[in-house]
Amino acid sequence: MLNRKSFIQTGTILASGLLLSRCAIARTLVAADTPFASKRPKPADRLFTSEAIEREIVRVKAGIADPELAWLFENCFPNTLDTTVRHFGMVDGKWDAFVITGDIEAMWLRDSSAQVYPYVPYVKEDEKLKQLIQGVINRHARCVLIDPYANAFNYDNSKKSEWFSDETDMKIQLHERKWEVDSLCYVIRLAHRYWQVTGDVSCFDAEWQSAMQLIVKTFKQQQRKTELGPYHFQRNTTTPSDSLTGGGYGPRAKPVGMICSMFRPSDDATTFPFLIPSNLFAVVSLRQLADIMLSLGKNIFADECTALAKEVEDAVQKYAISHVPGHGKVYAYEVDGYGSKLYMDESNMPNLLSLPYFGSKADHVYHNTRKMMLSDANPYYVKGKLAEGIGSEHTDRGTVWPLSLISRALTSTDAKEISDCLDVLRQTHAGTGFIHESFDPNAPEHFSRAWFAWANTIFGELVVKVYHEHPDVLGSKIIEMVRTSHRRGD
Repeated sequence: MLNRKSFIQTGTILASGLLLSRCAIARTLVAADTPFASKRPKPADRLFTSEAIEREIVRVKAGIADPELAWLFENCFPNTLDTTVRHFGMVDGKWDAFVITGDIEAMWLRDSSAQVYPYVPYVKEDEKLKQLIQGVINRHARCVLIDPYANAFNYDNSKKSEWFSDETDMKIQLHERKWEVDSLCYVIRLAHRYWQVTGDVSCFDAEWQSAMQLIVKTFKQQQRKTELGPYHFQRNTTTPSDSLTGGGYGPRAKPVGMICSMFRPSDDATTFPFLIPSNLFAVVSLRQLADIMLSLGKNIFADECTALAKEVEDAVQKYAISHVPGHGKVYAYEVDGYGSKLYMDESNMPNLLSLPYFGSKADHVYHNTRKMMLSDANPYYVKGKLAEGIGSEHTDRGTVWPLSLISRALTSTDAKEISDCLDVLRQTHAGTGFIHESFDPNAPEHFSRAWFAWANTIFGELVVKVYHEHPDVLGSKIIEMVRTSHRRGD
């Protein structure tokens, strides 16, 4: 079984990036003009097929002038369906689906939600796809009820996870038990999007509602107003970020109304317990949950969700925003409520860069923060010969995560910035035809995770978004510029 920190080497160098010269772009033209064979599994080997998604692939590809980008989109957008639907069927009279993260045979609440989220807009065109999304929603509810503090779950409950010896309240059903606020937010986000698109409340049954009540209870426990709560975690490891200090309860935090997250979306331990991107995600998610509950006539619980969202939001505004010389008012990445603040951003989502993608306002504080985090002021911002972007403590130093380029483009309104991000992604997949976890910006053939379905599918989501909102970016302008440069011999 591969660990998320595994570093994989494959493919060949493709020279490009935000800083690539026109001459270097021209030298890639030969490769871009050649046919690209599909890297998808053969139709008979695909784990799940959606007619609506297949139609969308054809439709969007027709609007992409660059053949390599079109090929990358075709390989990546259906990757979750093609390769990670480990199980789909009926369980106890309800649809059930188990979606693995890719190269790890486990289902992360975060990853599985993010992996299928881009398909939700198509469920009205495809009943089978609708059933799959219902299956993931139902499975999420079951997982939360097993343990709201777990981040990842097993499919085969007869085998112990490699992390079963962790010093925490481990269960056979769990792959890993790292408490991350965003995991539960992602559960709500998927359900809310499904409800928005379909108006269907059939999967929001008593079991699902019990899971939602447990989510809110867990958030309140981790406000740690009067006690530390039931969660503790330690691991026998040489990697400090894989375990918690303080006897397994993590670093201290002043109870100010925010929710403690012991681990980041990267599955690395937080430095300070109040992880701001995840707290802002919780604000949005709690309000989304309130909307669903109001539609179900559960007004009292809806009011509880709304009140908690306001409490967390007020605390973020009071304790997480500060004036930084040269940058103005910005969000810190983590705080402890005592005055300690960590100014950084890393690539895993939610992060500060991706806040509008998750429903937070893109106000002046966000724009100041965005500018700061896309600069040398962010210790995780990496520049190389071929690309620049945000990395992570989770992988080798000096590597860029494609997720950071994707989230940058998803939250941008600047066509050139979006185009530049797409160009880097197009040129740094190292000939594989897929998006990776991270890559060396000086040598993209050195990358981690050859099979990372979340990155593949969200890249597809980005291309679809650009297709609808900035069709010129996918049109003839970029490739014509390259051809002109090539003819001139620049």
